[in-house]
Amino acid sequence: MLTIFVGLISAIVTVIVITWLYLKGRQEKVVPKLESRTPFKIEYRDEKSLTLSTTIEFRNEGTQSAMIVDAICHPLLPFEQYDGMDVRGKAEREGVPREDDYFEALVIEHQQSAFLVAKVTLSARKNLSLEKAVAHMVDFPVEFIYREVGRNPMRWSIARVILTAEELANLVGVKLVKE
Repeated sequence: MLTIFVGLISAIVTVIVITWLYLKGRQEKVVPKLESRTPFKIEYRDEKSLTLSTTIEFRNEGTQSAMIVDAICHPLLPFEQYDGMDVRGKAEREGVPREDDYFEALVIEHQQSAFLVAKVTLSARKNLSLEKAVAHMVDFPVEFIYREVGRNPMRWSIARVILTAEELANLVGVKLVKE
């Protein structure tokens, strides 16, 4: 009788472990490919502001479909670091621009990629021209914050890109002022 009981418990534990391993191995894994992102480019420019964009590949390296349900582009340039520019961000799906700042969710099948665009709008402040504001600019991070879900619980992740003052000055066509 004891042998049957031990055998039954062993079989149940074995089934649970095998099921857990099977389900554990079948998950989504969204990976931002920051090393292959496009260089920032100018989308729009006027006398006081410009909008830049970079495209980032998000690859699902897992074995199940994944969904990016929300994304936010968050440039981190506080006035304490540099107060000559006001900076705002926006996240979009590549080829699906929106005017309402809403991010449209998307599914990424396993071993497939989706391309998301981080847009950064810089506006000169304190009666500075765009060129003068950029000439005194500093490096700052642009965080691409995204919420993903699949078999795993929904979670937020961050992909960080640095927009350097040198890259920005080259795009605008000004020389950086060394302070």
